[in-house]
Amino acid sequence: MGSLKLVTPCATLISLVVMVVGANALDLNGAWVSDADNCSKVFARKGTQLGFTDMSDVYGGGFIVDGDQIVGKFAHCRIKARKDSGPTVNLVAACATDMMLSSVQFSLKELDANSIIRQFPGMEDLEIRYQRCPPS
Repeated sequence: MGSLKLVTPCATLISLVVMVVGANALDLNGAWVSDADNCSKVFARKGTQLGFTDMSDVYGGGFIVDGDQIVGKFAHCRIKARKDSGPTVNLVAACATDMMLSSVQFSLKELDANSIIRQFPGMEDLEIRYQRCPPS
């Protein structure tokens, strides 16, 4: 009976920690561009699917995140590993283009709910800012 009294509070504490950690995870889902004014020039709806316009790369390009999938105009990636560390999330993704397969490692730092910075490991001065497009 005594061990049951100890297990219940421990289980409650663990579930609360899991909920708090999950709640603080950076939400990457959506369409991202380097300049939010160009959302309609980079992305277009084709039926129910969001895709890229023919000239999207002229306007800075972007990417779409849907769960563990990251889609660019010329590459499709699947997130293989993710580690959230405060406002920064470190990702390892398996990516495929028409020509090759590769493993890519990068970090994203949240500025606010709709702005992130892509950071490159080993190149602290190199970063790319992205803004989330409003749902259309």
